[in-house]
This record gives sequence, C-alpha cells and structure tokens, in this order.
Amino acid sequence: MKRFKVNWTTRATLAPLALVVWVACMDAAPAHAAQDAATAAKPSIMVLGDSLSAEYGLPRDTGWVALLRSKLPQEHFDYSVANSSISGDTTSGCLARLPAALNRLKPNIVIVELGANDALRGVPLATTEANLRTIIEKSQAANAKVLLVGMYVPTNYGPDYSQKFHGVYEQLSKEKHVPLVPFLMAGIENKPEMFQAAQMHPTPQALPCY
Repeated sequence: MKRFKVNWTTRATLAPLALVVWVACMDAAPAHAAQDAATAAKPSIMVLGDSLSAEYGLPRDTGWVALLRSKLPQEHFDYSVANSSISGDTTSGCLARLPAALNRLKPNIVIVELGANDALRGVPLATTEANLRTIIEKSQAANAKVLLVGMYVPTNYGPDYSQKFHGVYEQLSKEKHVPLVPFLMAGIENKPEMFQAAQMHPTPQALPCY
C-alpha cells in the first residue's frame, strides 16, 4: 500500500489545495494498489461546504473542488469526488442533511468546510463548535476519515472574536485527531483583486493561486 505523509509543522506554508490533495491521499491506497480494479468500488471523497466550496459566482466546474477532482488522477489516485456543498449553508443545516448524505455516498473521506455563515448570522460559537464536532463524529462513525478546513471571519468582527472563532477549528482538530487546513484562502487573503465584489469569494483568476 502506497502511503503519503504530511509534515504538519510546515502545513501553514503549503497552498491549501495542495494540502487537501495530500491529506486526502495519506494513508489511503491508490485504486490500483492491493485491489482488484474489476471488482473494487472506487473510493470516494465528499465535500461538505458552503458557498466557498459551491462555486459561488464562478463558472460551473471551476472551483477548488473541481480542481481537486482533476488533480487527484495526476497524483495517480482514482477517487470520485462528490461536492455536497450548498451556498449559504450553516453547520446546523449540514448536520440535518448529513445522515442521508453519508448513507447515499458512503464516502471514504469527508472534507468539512463550514462555519463562516454561522458567524455571519450571529450563531453562538458554542453552537458552531458542537455542530462541527457532531459532523466529525458522525462521519468517523460511518468509517470516513475527516479533513477539517478552518476559516477566519472579517476583521470588523474584532481580533478577539476572530481568534476565538478560528480557535474552534484548532481545538476540534486536536480533540478529534483530524488534520486541519488552517485557512482555505491562505495566500490571497490580502489581495483584494483576487476576490469578487463583496470581498468574500475568490475570482476565477484566484483559484490556481490557492
């Protein structure tokens, strides 16, 4: 079985998309390894996200999930990638639809990119944390490995709230022993030209950069 290892001490220096690829593949076998390709089901990745993953304001099949889908075969991994993201989704909304999604898709890996809309709607941090924890636990109970994607809130929320909000992801990563992508848009966050008009969603030009 071919295995990849990520040096997590350097994870913040890696582009998030590249980090997603390596985490998704670590400790997992390519479809051609130790399997009969004629009979084995293709392993799958399910992305649970909001508008950042649902290609808001972007041409269809050009978002980061589509880039992940095209990148995996280049790394010799034959995975299917299901984008179960919904623009505007909250952790509560995802939690409500999670059992059906897990039962339908039976993913080997679940990537969780949620929480920003909770902050925008004033959802208490404790509620967001509890929902994310349950999403992770239910995914793990369904025998899926989980990758958590962190998020920062806009600076107008204040540094104290921003730190506490991001700390939720760091705490859950340690508590549930799941890898963490610290910030999906690391590398472009201080480049206004890389964002759409509301300065929240990346432009098509930004996607290859993060």
